[in-house]
Amino acid sequence: MPQIKLSTPLSDEVVENLRIGQKVLLNGLLYTGRDAAHKKMIELLDQGKPLPIDVKGQVIYYVGPSPAKPGQIIGSAGPTTSGRMDSYAPRLIALGLKGMIGKGKRSPEVIKAMKQHKAVYFAAVGGAAALISRSIKKCRVIAYPELGPEAIHELYVENFPVIVANDTLGGDLYEEGMKIYAVK
Repeated sequence: MPQIKLSTPLSDEVVENLRIGQKVLLNGLLYTGRDAAHKKMIELLDQGKPLPIDVKGQVIYYVGPSPAKPGQIIGSAGPTTSGRMDSYAPRLIALGLKGMIGKGKRSPEVIKAMKQHKAVYFAAVGGAAALISRSIKKCRVIAYPELGPEAIHELYVENFPVIVANDTLGGDLYEEGMKIYAVK
């Protein structure tokens, strides 16, 4: 499959055409968020308050980047395990979140929400944090600075490499991969 270049924000039409296994180069803005930031966002929603970011059409990268060394834009920025965000993700997807980036399988509830609300899950390669960091051209904290690396950062990326792991049809690259290597 050829690599696809996409720019954020993502539309329903764009994500509906993505299929598991496709290699994608993302360009534009991404937001970071791990479990602490997700918990705070859901608490805001429970209180009827607005989120610190508009998630509609956006992509959240599950990462807690390490501090940048002098002369660098960002430190190590490898993906974290996505399952820790599974209890929060369906609510954000229902609000228009179109993509998530991380590593590892997603729960059936998240997959159902992606199908229902037209969103995708991208896998970033764990252990390739230095390579991924080179795709990040700008980084700034925009919410929850008290969380340190788990604050919400706005990243400007160029050719950020990901693979479609879950699509809007319910396709699951992790499940398909296990089937290929299963002993018969």
